[in-house]
Amino acid sequence: MKAKITVHPAFTVGDVDPRIFGSFIEHLGRAVYHGIYEPGHPTADEEGFRGDVLDMVKKLGVPIVRYPGGNFVSGYKWEDGTGDKSKRPRRLELAWGTTETNEVGIDEFQSWCKKADSQVMMAVNLGTRGPEEARQLVEYCNHPGGTEYSDRRRANGFEEPFGIKVWCLGNEMDGPWQMGAKTATEYGRIAAEAAKLMKWTAPSIELVACGSSNVGMCGDWEAEVLRHVYDHVDYLSLHNYYGNPENDTPGFLACSLEMDSFIRTVTAICDYIKKIKRSRKTMYLSFDEWNVWFHSHGIPFEKWSVAPPQLEDIYNFEDALVVGCLLMTLLKHCDRVKMACLAQLVNVIAPIMTENNENGGRCWAQTIFYPFMHASQYGRGTVLDARIESPTYETRRIKDVPYLETCCVKNDGEITVFAVNRSLDEDLTVECDLSAFGADSVIEQLFMTNDDMKAINTADNPDNVVPEAGGDAKIENGVLTATLGKHSWNVIRIKLA
Repeated sequence: MKAKITVHPAFTVGDVDPRIFGSFIEHLGRAVYHGIYEPGHPTADEEGFRGDVLDMVKKLGVPIVRYPGGNFVSGYKWEDGTGDKSKRPRRLELAWGTTETNEVGIDEFQSWCKKADSQVMMAVNLGTRGPEEARQLVEYCNHPGGTEYSDRRRANGFEEPFGIKVWCLGNEMDGPWQMGAKTATEYGRIAAEAAKLMKWTAPSIELVACGSSNVGMCGDWEAEVLRHVYDHVDYLSLHNYYGNPENDTPGFLACSLEMDSFIRTVTAICDYIKKIKRSRKTMYLSFDEWNVWFHSHGIPFEKWSVAPPQLEDIYNFEDALVVGCLLMTLLKHCDRVKMACLAQLVNVIAPIMTENNENGGRCWAQTIFYPFMHASQYGRGTVLDARIESPTYETRRIKDVPYLETCCVKNDGEITVFAVNRSLDEDLTVECDLSAFGADSVIEQLFMTNDDMKAINTADNPDNVVPEAGGDAKIENGVLTATLGKHSWNVIRIKLA
């Protein structure tokens, strides 16, 4: 099979905000305890944070991490995670049916983010609490001093403000599973009032309002919420997860087209409200929960236990291909999607897995780690408005699925072509004329492929599914040609003259 990519320097989508490569850590399962935090682990630092996990997070280059939830945040008292650890309460955690020890809170998490070369995307509780508690948290985190909550932070050992820039106004408030779930009007009103108080406390912060909880709930919620919050917030959130419970691999590999449609729909709703409000402000998007999630549904755990294994999807090779396609879709909407969070980062539907220290304490990368790492490393720049000519196939839900999924990013004297060949049977030869860019030579071609679509990495075999370097990509007279192996993830880096 053959495909063609057409790009030109005059046609771009926009510049990538690095925060599109964000992630998410919730007080859920082993994400915090035995994930990023495990005092007594051989690699743990003086605060109890695992050094092996930090090293892997740094490889991913995650610039922002959403915290502390998620469903968890809708019942959370932020004060529980501050001050003397010996005096912090243990509480029943109703969202996930566990016991929360509060050993880690905002005091510790902001410190961990600094160590991870990242920033906090802080979520506030608009489920069981409201605008005043949200405002108090902003004061605690960001006000220099001389007030009740800023001085409480200073008394807790943090003289300088945390300087948290991005704040989420609750989580999935349309969902009946959510503590304090609300109608769109109820949420729109409380979110608008919280936004006012929070920005009056710290005018430079950026705020994210809740969109609907998934693509199937999208529509009226966004429009009604935006009628209330449009003038007060900077971003609207999107959440969606993708899976293959029916073992339909061709259909699963096409799910990025559904993400594309979701983003276009929410963008249109935002622009509709902009028009009826006669606003000059463009509403940007924060796709702050996305990933493959279906493997771990229904796995039992002991209720009210502390940090039990929960939602620990074991990702396989086809999941990595899908994550690669989803990443390219986010990049192709970088003009509107300014932030995104792979949900989550460690152990819970995550690219990084750990063993508890008593079980060996090892740490390894799942298959989805590598497309994310590649995109984060080489996808920061200007996304080109690429058009493709590709053979197609049909699934039960989507017609005309191109075998080629691709995204081209120009940065610092090079162009990176990300590409997935969705074909399960045939290689795909790709041609792209880059002469207008002054394409000089191929720096490298990285690829991931495997004969077993269900192949996984484990603690005992962590390198079973990993990228390789090689391939036949070449530049002749400014034209790139490359063979993309059947069902493969590819990264081709081209040096510009």
